[in-house]
Amino acid sequence: MLSAESLGVIRETLPAVAGAIDEITPLFYSKMFAAYPELLRDLFNRGNQAAGEQPKALAASIAAFAGMVLEGNGAQYDSVLDRIAHKHASLGIVAEQYPIVYEHLFAAIAEVLGGAVTADVAKAWSEFYWLMADELIAREKALYDAAGVAPGDVWLQAIVVRRQLESADVAGFELRGVSGKLPNFVPGQYISVQVTLPDGARQIRQYSLSRGSTAGDWRIAVKRLNVGDTPAGEVSNFIYDNVFEGQQLRVSVPMGEFTLDDSADPLVLVSAGIGCTPIMGMLQELVATQSPREVVVLHADQSAAAHAYRHELADLVGRLPAGRLHTWYERAHVEHPADGIGRMSLDRLPIDLSSTVFVCGPRPFMSAINEDLVSLGIPQEQINHELFGPLASAVA
Repeated sequence: MLSAESLGVIRETLPAVAGAIDEITPLFYSKMFAAYPELLRDLFNRGNQAAGEQPKALAASIAAFAGMVLEGNGAQYDSVLDRIAHKHASLGIVAEQYPIVYEHLFAAIAEVLGGAVTADVAKAWSEFYWLMADELIAREKALYDAAGVAPGDVWLQAIVVRRQLESADVAGFELRGVSGKLPNFVPGQYISVQVTLPDGARQIRQYSLSRGSTAGDWRIAVKRLNVGDTPAGEVSNFIYDNVFEGQQLRVSVPMGEFTLDDSADPLVLVSAGIGCTPIMGMLQELVATQSPREVVVLHADQSAAAHAYRHELADLVGRLPAGRLHTWYERAHVEHPADGIGRMSLDRLPIDLSSTVFVCGPRPFMSAINEDLVSLGIPQEQINHELFGPLASAVA
């Protein structure tokens, strides 16, 4: 916990830091990448950096985390740290890297805020940083221990045993371990995949495991993105265009906290586009274990043709004793009718307010659905989110 003195300084200076955070975070990354260019080349997502998304996410996380500490919001504090720790562990982040971030972040703070950074202010924010960093280091070590690997030693080789087009822009890859069985996982988790791009950069992205844990092999789905000349989508597009059966991929052990619990509570599984992938893993597990839970599955997509795993999704929901499926497509097709055209609407759906909800899709979609769910009367703490992008503190 922060000392009482530092807590007071943080409370007093948070408005100034938050007001300048959008200037601080890009400067921090610029300084760090100048000193350690290999971090941008081989660890950080170049697409998110180029689009400015990662600095914005870091800025939001710092401000939100400071606010949680000041408010004593332990539950949300734990949720944010768990999400970050899982992402860090999937990348192989180790304790020795935190001082690098500290050095360049505080250099950026001092440069932007200038004389406002007195000795007391520097001491308080340093204490705040290490409170967050030490907590993350401890959580990441626990994740490494649970995975049976040394800190940072998360990488292994997998071979593509099957590649299949799931839609025009989505390819599914079934993976098998090169040196034995792949590690177990919990449905809803993801793996990191590292590829060497034509310019020599070894970029990393995360992909949800889209098959239940009883299947043995792993399966991921990769969506080809039409992004022009920007770096966004460069890894997914590279995998889609260049990885085929018989080739190997460098992958991490599974991580992620977007997972089913063991309760008997009703479930609502909501997805849009490629956000269906963790939901598919959950559904396969529910079918394999003959779960009696009431399961409502809601999916939105551009069209039936763009809907990856469309037939498999319908089959899985049909095999659940208490499963219901509702779909929405932006473009209608007479041969593939949907429950709705356009935006997903929850107004007329009989949703049990005691349901545990899992939502995965683009950020605007998740924000809108979160608002709809809360307006129906579902408590925020029952709603779980998975976002394919830079970590931020919340979707709501």
